[in-house]
Amino acid sequence: MSRKPLSAAIDRKVRDSFNRQSFMQTLGASIVELGEGWCALVLDRREDLLQQHGYLHAGVVSTLADNACGYAALSTMPEDATVLTTEFKINLMAPAAGERIRAEGAVIKSGRTLSVVTAEVSALNDGAWKTIAVFQGSMMCLRHTADDHTR
Repeated sequence: MSRKPLSAAIDRKVRDSFNRQSFMQTLGASIVELGEGWCALVLDRREDLLQQHGYLHAGVVSTLADNACGYAALSTMPEDATVLTTEFKINLMAPAAGERIRAEGAVIKSGRTLSVVTAEVSALNDGAWKTIAVFQGSMMCLRHTADDHTR
């Protein structure tokens, strides 16, 4: 995974886009690391995000991975572009049990229209991180398209 820093303009663009996602705010997710082709998000465990067994809901795990990958992809796109998920697959390998969940998204191949992405999702339990899911998908580069639905 690339750890190359972003230009100030791209960093701001990615963070501003993330902050416009009301669903990310509802979940309480935040960007903790961001670089060219790479993004890490975290989310603290909350009772209102759990499924019936007391694990973080798979929809929340998938959403976190999707967003980590989407913003990793956006960080490699032209300044006038936005990002849109076109498809993904997730393997849920262990229950999402833990006090914190982290999704690390990375671009495998960045193309002019589509980028192939991957993510690893981990849960923090008693000070140790355990992989709970892996994700692979494709992100579309939308040129000359605003990602602000209020405009």
